[in-house]
Order: sequence, then structure tokens, then C-alpha cells
Amino acid sequence: MRRGLKLGAMALIAVWSGLPILIVVLSSFKPPREILAFPPRFLFTPTLDNYRSLVTRWPEFFDAVGNSLFVTAGATILTVIATTLAGYVYARVRSKRLAATAFFMIVIRMVPPIVVTLPLFPVVNYLRLNDTHVVLILLYATFFVSLNTWIMKAFIDQIPIELEEAAIIDGAGVWQILRHVIVPLAAQGMIAASTFVLIFSWNEFLFAFIFTTTEAKTAPLIISEMVGAVDGVEWGVLFAAATLQLLPILIFVIAVQRLSLIHISEPTRPRLVSRIPSSA
Repeated sequence: MRRGLKLGAMALIAVWSGLPILIVVLSSFKPPREILAFPPRFLFTPTLDNYRSLVTRWPEFFDAVGNSLFVTAGATILTVIATTLAGYVYARVRSKRLAATAFFMIVIRMVPPIVVTLPLFPVVNYLRLNDTHVVLILLYATFFVSLNTWIMKAFIDQIPIELEEAAIIDGAGVWQILRHVIVPLAAQGMIAASTFVLIFSWNEFLFAFIFTTTEAKTAPLIISEMVGAVDGVEWGVLFAAATLQLLPILIFVIAVQRLSLIHISEPTRPRLVSRIPSSA
């Protein structure tokens, strides 16, 4: 009975989460007259006309997808590096001043993004960073440094300090300890941290709307322009764009799941200290 209830609950959650995505993907292959039909039809003759219209009428969408990929990758890499180092410091260094900064990071994370966005605009304009990838990378990374630092601290706290002491005896320095001990054992935390910032950066709208105009436009901005088109919303083209924007995130989630399973199955812990080159 309990197993049946659990399976039923999991099935409901899967339907609740996957049905909207399924409708979007299927609608991108439907003729325009069938997209808004009620009740929705799941049996139809698929067509690629919506994707052809997307290529011909909204070519800037693909440039925006490229911008989104570049900004998301840059923000994710920067955030993971910064928060891994910060998490290691917070996990290993005991200091009242450091604890105060940790509290300050939590307070900053509670501030709505719009509160810090408007005062930043004249600063960004003065530095001539408007409509650049750099400003979005820095903003996205900064917005998630506080949360991801605590995530990395929680993972690093679980790593026995005796492994680091053994590495020090073998002659390892700080960077060797980070590379051969901390990073392999905290890989799950790095994956979790990268997932948060990647999904946020890929779907973020407010910062991109305020700080970009033409050169660094991201995909969500172009999709919003499709919704507000003067000549009306072309739902088939809109669903095609949404499907293409969904693909990179879907690929990333599948890749992360595979990496997590591989990392869990590998017996990395017994080999860590032996791989550290001795300075003797």
C-alpha cells in the first residue's frame, strides 16, 4: 500500500511538472489553427513551419541564444570558482569577523534584485559596461555568490580534515589540497551550485532588460518581444522559440545527472592522498 501511494505521488508530480513542457513542445509542431484548440489534441500531423518562420522572421533570436550561452557559462564558471574558495575559507577558518561577513551575505541575498538594479545603472553606464556580456556575468555571479557559498561550505564541512592533514604531511600546499582533496570530494556541491546559477542566468530577465539593448540581448528578451509584437502573437513561433530555449537546460540536467551517478560510483576517497605529488 505504501509503495503504491509513493508511486502514485511520484506519477502525479511527474505529470504536474512535465505536462506543461510537453504541451509547449507539441504545440511548436502544430499548425496555427490547432495550437489553441480546446480540448488540446495530442494526435496531429506535425509540421516544421513554426521553426521556419522563427528562422526567417526572428533571426535575432539565435544571436540572443548565443549571448545567453556565453553569459550563462561565464557566470556559472565564475560563481563556482569563487564560492568553492569562499566555502573552503568559511569551513576551515574560525573567526568572529568572518562569521559577521557570513551574516551580511545572507542579508544581501534577501534584498530584491530591483532594489540594487536601479542604483547600479549609472555606475555601469559610467564604466561603459552597458550592453556587454561582462556586466551580466558579474551581476549573475554576484547575485548567487552568497547562497552558493553556504552550499559549498556545507559540503566542505563534511570532508574530514584528517585528509588535509595527511596531504600536508606528504608535502602538499594549499592549492594542491584544493585540487586533489577538496575539489574531488566537494564535486557534488559544485554541481548543485552550478545548477542554481545556470538556471537563474539562463532564464533571467530583469538584469538583461535594464542593462542590455542590442549587442548582449539574451533569449528571454527576444521571447518577450514575440509576446508583445505589434502585429499580434504568433503562438507557433513563440512555442518553437520556447522549445529551443528549453533544450540547453534539458541537456545540462541530463549531463549533471550522469556526472552525479558516475561520481557517486567512483571510489575516489582512498586514492586522493596517493595522487598528491610529494615535494620531498
